[in-house]
Amino acid sequence: MSKNKILILFSHPLFEKSHANKALVKNIPESENITFHDLYEEYPDFDIDVKKEQVLLSQHDIIIWHHPMYWYSCPPLMKQWIDMVLEHNWAYGKKGNALQDKIIFQVITTGGNKENYSETGIDRYTVLDLLEPFNQTAKVCNMIYLPPFVVHGTHNMTKEDYERNGVIYGYFLDYLENNNLDNDEILQYHYLNEWFATIQI
Repeated sequence: MSKNKILILFSHPLFEKSHANKALVKNIPESENITFHDLYEEYPDFDIDVKKEQVLLSQHDIIIWHHPMYWYSCPPLMKQWIDMVLEHNWAYGKKGNALQDKIIFQVITTGGNKENYSETGIDRYTVLDLLEPFNQTAKVCNMIYLPPFVVHGTHNMTKEDYERNGVIYGYFLDYLENNNLDNDEILQYHYLNEWFATIQI
């Protein structure tokens, strides 16, 4: 099979302070099929080159929105990217089929523990509930939205915890690059991490 081309759209305004995200990014495999695109590095003034971003999207099969959970959503530059790049009659609308059938999902870090994100937890909603606007955005663009890969409890992690999650992320991306995905099976899980834990590599 041909390899999947993966675009990681990374958005973290304080990347230099994030031990969890440093560990994840450090373990991204070096491959011609994986593009790491740091939005805050590329667009510090928020002046997004829409056509350049659209070309990047068209060149990849799997799109990843990689960001920390900021007030139950994404950082502002990623929201601006979504607002600007996913244009009518390009990403959606009668003539907007540029992203049709591409896979998209989120890689998210959060200081909150998983049990906090529940009806009885301090955050009241599950991560999936909070990400529903992203799911709907993907569906309007005729993309295949998969569950998120979530790293919980980042504020209480040890160095070994960060490293372990980074290694898992690296294996996960390598698997995505080199295998066809059973989307129906994946959709049975709340998190991509949980699905990937069942895969025998």
